[in-house]
Amino acid sequence: MRRLLLTALMLATVLLGGCLAETRVETDPGHVTYEGPQVVSATVTRHTDGDTAWFRLEDGTEEKVRFTGIDTPEVFGQAEEYGAEASAYTAQAIPIGATVWLETDVRLRDRYDRLLAYVWLERPTDGSVAEVREHMLNARLLRDGYALLLTLPPNVKYIECFTDVATEARDEQRGLWGLEGR
Repeated sequence: MRRLLLTALMLATVLLGGCLAETRVETDPGHVTYEGPQVVSATVTRHTDGDTAWFRLEDGTEEKVRFTGIDTPEVFGQAEEYGAEASAYTAQAIPIGATVWLETDVRLRDRYDRLLAYVWLERPTDGSVAEVREHMLNARLLRDGYALLLTLPPNVKYIECFTDVATEARDEQRGLWGLEGR
């Protein structure tokens, strides 16, 4: 039963992937919280690597954010080929001081307590495929060949679009896909 429910939830998430909806929940009079995806503005405070950076959120807190749905080559520890290029791409796309919009999905944090988010370069309006491809950093890293697709359910809101752009990058041998042996 649990597996069926999870499958139904994942399918609904994929089918509704273009939605930026939030659900208002009133827990007591005067106190409203939000469940589900949220979009908040944030300021870039420092870079870590191609798929991780630090941001100051609207409420003043600073968060280390892992970009949802992608994986870039490592630059620390066991450095991987094309890791420096992926890190430079991210640093150029979101320079320190830039304002971005972070969108969360079902699971908010990973095992390292990093916030999981889609990073929008412009405030999203409709979550359409065209908007994702053009204005979401996660998708652009895939599209330009600086990242690989990393699907970790239940955070699969943009999986169809991500799969398409990753396939295009591979087929056209963009970025890391042009490396020998890929």
